[in-house]
Amino acid sequence: MMKRLMVVAAACVAIAVLGVLAFSSPGMSSDGVRLKRQADGSMVLADKSSKAPVLDVYEDFDCPVCKRMHAKVDTTIQRLAREGRVKVVFHAVTIFRDEPMRSNSVRAAAAARCLPEANWMAFRNELYAIQPAPHGVASGFTVKELIGAAKKAGASVDTCIRSQSYAKAHLAETAKIPLQGTPTVLLDGQMLGDEVFDPAALERVITGGDGVTV
Repeated sequence: MMKRLMVVAAACVAIAVLGVLAFSSPGMSSDGVRLKRQADGSMVLADKSSKAPVLDVYEDFDCPVCKRMHAKVDTTIQRLAREGRVKVVFHAVTIFRDEPMRSNSVRAAAAARCLPEANWMAFRNELYAIQPAPHGVASGFTVKELIGAAKKAGASVDTCIRSQSYAKAHLAETAKIPLQGTPTVLLDGQMLGDEVFDPAALERVITGGDGVTV
């Protein structure tokens, strides 16, 4: 199973999770789930008192396989976080070395750091919605597009996005992470496989239960 994930991840490199939380105050949802930005730019979604297992999600916003995973299991991941059954850490990385994918990825990730915590999840959805296609050929995530996506997510951060002031910090943090491809998903440090594309299977591995179809 792990080998199949690595094949998918490697393919994504070679060719170069959908719900939105309604936050009532910065970083806090109405049901008590907090989204908090860490110093390295990662975003932690968890119940305030959660001692649940930790799910680390490493994603490149220009990666089509990441977009597919997002579409299939993001709703489940967020629901489990709201229920206090998992603590999710989202890591935006740039895995691509070739252009235009690398620049696409950096622009998007740098822009994501501009978003307030309250708007970040919605912006992440917008990024996947406007992912450049065809992959490996199309340039995208232009400054204009990113500013528009931020406004759709409810934030006006035009100056920050235009400046790309977080690009260097994003690349520096990415360089610290020994990834072979994206998506890479770890549960308490153990790499998951094909279950990251199946909501019921992913729920089973996280909770140890039967899971549900969503």
